[in-house]
Amino acid sequence: MKKTLYLMRHGQTLFNLRKKMQGHCDSPLTPLGEKQAEIAGEYLKNIHIDHAYSSSLERCCDTLEIATNGSIPYVRLKGLKEMSFGVFEGESEDLKPRDKKDYESFFVQYGGESLSQVKERMLKTCTEIIEKEDHNTVLAVSHGLASLCFLSNFEDAHELMKTGIPNCTIFKYEYENKEFKLVEIIRHDFNQIEEALAY
Repeated sequence: MKKTLYLMRHGQTLFNLRKKMQGHCDSPLTPLGEKQAEIAGEYLKNIHIDHAYSSSLERCCDTLEIATNGSIPYVRLKGLKEMSFGVFEGESEDLKPRDKKDYESFFVQYGGESLSQVKERMLKTCTEIIEKEDHNTVLAVSHGLASLCFLSNFEDAHELMKTGIPNCTIFKYEYENKEFKLVEIIRHDFNQIEEALAY
């Protein structure tokens, strides 16, 4: 039986705005992030979601609650968390490696994770979710880099790794015969609210 997974990035946070690495640490959604979640919710409201999951971090839980208008109960899972940056958590993004290739293992020496570890963790977690018997259309709210690591299990994600993905981007996957297939990447238009909430 074909199943569907909607994997969504959280809305903009204070650390996103201040260009800080979040990883396993957390920061609240900005007013713009809350509006982004509302707009993502307009897309999701026409979909019958039977189960929902969120990273255990508050920025994802808040995004899910806003996007679903609190109408769907959900489970928090640590397996959906962002990549850990170790001692670099909360530091400026300027300290990240210049070359994305260095991401693979750079943060491990500082108590963080490698891209491969996140890739395996996300695949394991999402597979366990979608394999549940009554899970046919699932929403999971996670993070930018974690979502790209998951995508890299099936497709070349190097270009997206370079550019990043906008907040509240939704990846639509179909799952059949124990395999995920990317069907669509949903990017929302935030131009009007970005202008209205310009800092």
